[in-house]
Amino acid sequence: MYKIVYKEKLASGIWMMKVMAPLVARKAMPGQFIILRVDEGGERIPLTIADYDRQEGWVTIIFQEVGLTTRLLAALDEGDNIRDFAGPLGKPSELDGLKRVLCIGGGVGVAPLYPQVKYLWDNGCKVDVIIGARSKDHLILEKEMRAVCDNIYITTDDGSYGQKGFVSDVAKELLEQGNQYDRAIVIGPLIMMKVVSQITKQYDLPTTVSMNPVMIDGTGMCGGCRVTVGGEIRYACVDGPDFDGHLVDFDEAMRRQQMYKEEEDHICKIMGMEDA
Repeated sequence: MYKIVYKEKLASGIWMMKVMAPLVARKAMPGQFIILRVDEGGERIPLTIADYDRQEGWVTIIFQEVGLTTRLLAALDEGDNIRDFAGPLGKPSELDGLKRVLCIGGGVGVAPLYPQVKYLWDNGCKVDVIIGARSKDHLILEKEMRAVCDNIYITTDDGSYGQKGFVSDVAKELLEQGNQYDRAIVIGPLIMMKVVSQITKQYDLPTTVSMNPVMIDGTGMCGGCRVTVGGEIRYACVDGPDFDGHLVDFDEAMRRQQMYKEEEDHICKIMGMEDA
């Protein structure tokens, strides 16, 4: 059992939890994820590690209520236990040796971006960060990001905070201004990663994207996270989750992501957990 030692609501339907998991914290690296089960009869879901402390032994997860398991998880409080919390899994992000990086996060994708930004900053890399959300009420980790980057740019779809528009708009502006980067790291909704990757390709900027949105099983057995990268089949959970954004077939990934949406909505309705 893994105790929740801290819980905070970051935005509407978005929660942060610190979970005591010393063995996971000891080996965790940016880009990796854990698999958890809320209770004995629960399903296993992957969540990217948002932060960790090796000395204190906790691991931070940030998640959005989008289905049955995440809503059951959100119902737990400080002092409650999570049944299973396995990890770290996946390949760590390749971050060493970079001098200047453009880091772009959208929505809940800001959460897994944070440990990468923090790692780069702690290792002397110059970092420009772009984070975006639907509105100011949905923006997360702004304060934390400001503490570990050189410049931060904020966008909201509705213009309620920062620049009105999308993270892709700011990325294009920075590149048009002649800013030079060793790499772009992009994490967020599939459509956002697709658009940003198309922009960075025009400037020959190496781009890494995280395919954690399509992960299910986390061990490579179910095949649900199968992605085509450069014409070859890869599995996000064991070969990634990071891949070359210029080679990922995003259209295929987006089609697969929608395959079980109807069933997920149906289960939530049965459990009385449908959106208000």
